[in-house]
Amino acid sequence: MPLGYYPGCSGEGSGIEYKMSTEKTAEMLGIELQELEDWNCCGATSAHNTNKLLSLALPARNLAIAERMNLDSILAPCAACYSRHRATEVQAREDDEMRLKIQEIIDMEFKAKSRTISVLEWLVNDIGIEKIKEKVTKPLKGMKAACYYGCLLVRPEEYTGFDDNEDPQTMDQIVKATGAQAVDWAYKTECCGAALATSRPEIGAKMIYEVIQNARQAGAECIVTACPLCMLNLDMRQAGAGKQYSVNLDMPIYYVTELVALAGGYSNKEVGIPKHFVEAESYLESLPQKAAEIEAAEAAKQAKPGKKAAAASSGADEAQDEEANQKKIAAMKKGFEKNPDKMAARIIEDEERAKILAEIVAGDEKKISKLAELMVTDPEKAFKVADAFVTGELKKREK
Repeated sequence: MPLGYYPGCSGEGSGIEYKMSTEKTAEMLGIELQELEDWNCCGATSAHNTNKLLSLALPARNLAIAERMNLDSILAPCAACYSRHRATEVQAREDDEMRLKIQEIIDMEFKAKSRTISVLEWLVNDIGIEKIKEKVTKPLKGMKAACYYGCLLVRPEEYTGFDDNEDPQTMDQIVKATGAQAVDWAYKTECCGAALATSRPEIGAKMIYEVIQNARQAGAECIVTACPLCMLNLDMRQAGAGKQYSVNLDMPIYYVTELVALAGGYSNKEVGIPKHFVEAESYLESLPQKAAEIEAAEAAKQAKPGKKAAAASSGADEAQDEEANQKKIAAMKKGFEKNPDKMAARIIEDEERAKILAEIVAGDEKKISKLAELMVTDPEKAFKVADAFVTGELKKREK
């Protein structure tokens, strides 16, 4: 059965590489995409900020078209399109009166029975990681990528629900399936600035700069996204952000579907890599050499060298591991400084205790440093230390 396909407005413009690579990814996986007939704009932020009924009616018309075409699922690659269609589905199912009102406005039968899915949900839950691995013919070994989910792909949880909304892993799993390394970092669900990059460019540039710098501090050599607006900001507006802070950021940005299709054997041109604003082909061309170096290092480890050679090799490996850990620790510290509530929630599940932990560490550089280091080197101990901080604070309050 074909999969319903809503390319969205950006698919023919600012996000054309996303459309190209999504369609190549589907082709690679043997999936037939059936584009919705006479689809319309989902309304995105504009309708949502203007009129609630309009913001529901626009996506509802597309959902009604899918129902008329007997399509159970609709793939919406754009994060905003996905969010607006999911929100409409959920609200129409929960409020029958609203559903009927929408039905009257769009002048079409609307039952809200179809399911809108994101690219991540589609690739991980519907296709499966093992199926993707089977299709990889040109692994991206040597790539160090920061998976950037942004604001809408996993939020709000009541609309999405396919991944953790604070520490999502689906894109990381996909990237790893292509043979690349997905680095752990603190900004994976932070905002890129969205439309602020246009209305308040100085604020947008700051947010873009911080996302890219945090990725680099964590050891990433590129950023991967699944949102056309995130791509637009991090790629097209990267030069402007760098200019504001007097640095050359030079960070390649890729769509997750570009990586999947590339790993499946498609060319840079076929998936749209030459269309990027930040030059992104030379990094891809460097991967075979990086992969060869990794393989040589792995082979050397298995060669059982003499004591002196083993000690030297071990020392080099430890130095590399230490450098990588320091980058991750620095990224964790930055996360605590920017959003202590979010970082505390990553350590302690209990909401009340996590809130207290955030209050304790806010502005306390020593505690932040300790927790950041333990989160990288010993997560279990990080929980114990954090829990001890909270318990101690509660005892103080009782006095």
